[in-house]
Amino acid sequence: MQEIQKINASDWADGNSLYEFSRDLILSSRRLVYQTANFAMVETYWRIGEKIVEEQGGAERAKYGDGLIANLADKLTAEFGNGFTKRNLHVMRQFYLQFPIVHALRAQLSWTHYRSLIRVENPKAREVYMNEAADNGWSTRFLDEQVDKHYYERLIATHKEAVNELNEKNANQLTVNPQDYILKDPLLLDFYELNENVKYTENDVEQIIIDNLQKFLLELGKGFSFVARQQRISTELSHYYIDLVFYNYILKCFVLVDVKIGKLTHQDVGQMDMYVRMYDTMKRTEGDNPTIGIILCEEKDRAEVKFSILSDSEQLFAAKYKLYIPTEEELIREITQIRALMSSGLAESD
Repeated sequence: MQEIQKINASDWADGNSLYEFSRDLILSSRRLVYQTANFAMVETYWRIGEKIVEEQGGAERAKYGDGLIANLADKLTAEFGNGFTKRNLHVMRQFYLQFPIVHALRAQLSWTHYRSLIRVENPKAREVYMNEAADNGWSTRFLDEQVDKHYYERLIATHKEAVNELNEKNANQLTVNPQDYILKDPLLLDFYELNENVKYTENDVEQIIIDNLQKFLLELGKGFSFVARQQRISTELSHYYIDLVFYNYILKCFVLVDVKIGKLTHQDVGQMDMYVRMYDTMKRTEGDNPTIGIILCEEKDRAEVKFSILSDSEQLFAAKYKLYIPTEEELIREITQIRALMSSGLAESD
């Protein structure tokens, strides 16, 4: 929990500094009070859930103790209102069962966040969603969107080792590795009510991204900021235009994104390899790490990726994008295919 900052003598030097400092201090203190009170409520609900399970004689005996919950709901509702209905008490019971260690709860999250997390059945996925929401300041609405978009399943399908590490540490403690911070596969660009049967141009997809830049940055990964669209880099004889340029403050490097319609080709890979090399030479400054290139495509042959420069490069990546949320059946089918390819050695570097 953050502490309220102390007043420094230098901040009394002029009226404006004093006003800004006092304003920030008041807002900081209000946030701290709100967060403390909010987590006290979360912990209270957890304790009630723990006591209900204990009184029922254990997690497996809920059906024998339903009358206990009904009786408790009547008494608490009469005194404290509708927040303690029979249904809500069942949620508190489930909250305790799904988060059995109270010290593992994240104080940054509200009770509404935890109600959303309760519906995630996979314990590992639930922990990842909890930590991601806490570390990145996700609203409850955004958390619900990520669960509905199968954020965890897409992440684990793309970078299984990164997710295993996320289950053991907070996201901000991960070793800095580009694959840990970028690329869910597929990326979902479902920002409009788009028709999956309509053929969109590369410019259409690029415009969709620009019009919904904040959502795209969150979908892309951690630490991204927008730099430019159609940025020109030139040689003595030719001009080249990079679709989208970002900077990642965690990786401390530029990230180039090229949008492609259809299946990924070796020409696409070669073009991005050239862009990355040119950008490293012309734009990269002291303190920047090597530039990263991402090719967004509708389809990619994983065997071809395995035997292209992508398999050996630490700077080039390819990811599919979808303009609509895949169904659960489609997602399961894709993850099954990825795991089958991994077991055969075709997707080790994909």
